[in-house]
Amino acid sequence: MGRIFRSRPVATAETHRTTLFEIFFDLVFVFGLIRVTAFMSERPSPVALTQGFLVLLLLWISWLVYSWLGNHVRIDVGPIRAGVTVAMAAVFLVALVIPDAWKTGPGTTRQRLILVLAYVALRVIDLVLFRWVAADNRQLRRTIRLYALSTALAWIPLILGALFGGTAQILLWAAALTIDLGGGVVASVLSGWPVRSPSHFAERHSLVVIIALGESLISVGAGVGVERIRGPILLAALLTLAVTVCLYWLYSASAATAGKALMTESGLRRAHVGANAYSVAHFPVVAGTIYVALGVEQVLAGLAHEETHESSKWMPTVALFGGTALFLAGRATFLSLSVRCVRPGQFVAPVAALLVLPVGRYLPGLAALGLLTAFLVALLSYEAWTRRGAGVPTDPAGS
Repeated sequence: MGRIFRSRPVATAETHRTTLFEIFFDLVFVFGLIRVTAFMSERPSPVALTQGFLVLLLLWISWLVYSWLGNHVRIDVGPIRAGVTVAMAAVFLVALVIPDAWKTGPGTTRQRLILVLAYVALRVIDLVLFRWVAADNRQLRRTIRLYALSTALAWIPLILGALFGGTAQILLWAAALTIDLGGGVVASVLSGWPVRSPSHFAERHSLVVIIALGESLISVGAGVGVERIRGPILLAALLTLAVTVCLYWLYSASAATAGKALMTESGLRRAHVGANAYSVAHFPVVAGTIYVALGVEQVLAGLAHEETHESSKWMPTVALFGGTALFLAGRATFLSLSVRCVRPGQFVAPVAALLVLPVGRYLPGLAALGLLTAFLVALLSYEAWTRRGAGVPTDPAGS
């Protein structure tokens, strides 16, 4: 073992790009997102939405720490690849037991502990690998020490929540994950997480947003199941594709601009943008996308099984419009923290999505999905028009 760790890690270059092994790691993350969506879909209630949000945050932190590691060194070579592979197994276990993580009754504590211990294991692996990577970097060692303290502190309420279950679990896990994510931000402020390759860092976050958007398309099949495809189902599927395309263009235009801004930064300023605009602000973008996928699945399930009961009305509406508002709020925050120049309409957009929510509440699921599509098409058209008026290229690749 000592001989293995005597080989030095391969530092990434300024022009480093995402590797195939990192994309393979993301496949396990995809499995986790699918499990969260399935969990919330089976238990359509405000409590389930809250529980799903917390598990999404846990998965996000699990992905995040390895994206930072992969930005600093190549994770597809040497002993780091072995460590990350073990961490993938831990993420897989977390995703596997998600549906049982919130159950109460005899024998359920074991399932919650499996999730927590798997999460602790993947975090320990990341800290050990990062500490080994930072052997010759005094600043990075200091940053890791600060982050390790908050991470270890977060494990206490996480384990207690698994033992208690119920409402206590929700409160304790919310506190634990807030400490965990906040600890990374505090470590960035006090010491700084170096972003070695800005192009790699921006690309990794853009890819994970695309992965989340893909969940909206997957949810079409999950909602329909093996039911016979009828006209309303086909229309809902096409509307879902339109919604996904709109969300993609809204994000990609912002990502291109922010990515260029990140490349112009250096030192601590680049580190702070990476921690705040990418690590923190991208979470509501991803979480909002997953809630939209949940709403789509509920609408398609209602159409496939011709359901009209009350719970089949409010759940997709809250998920569709609330998820869109969360996505747009995250995008506005992302832009404000990266390019520091956000148009008023980009801040108003999430509020407008919430204002449309009560209207969608009284519409059939298919009509609510159509209303969301019209809202996003109008928003995308307005932003393209304002960019033309300001002389900014409308092509996101050139934004």
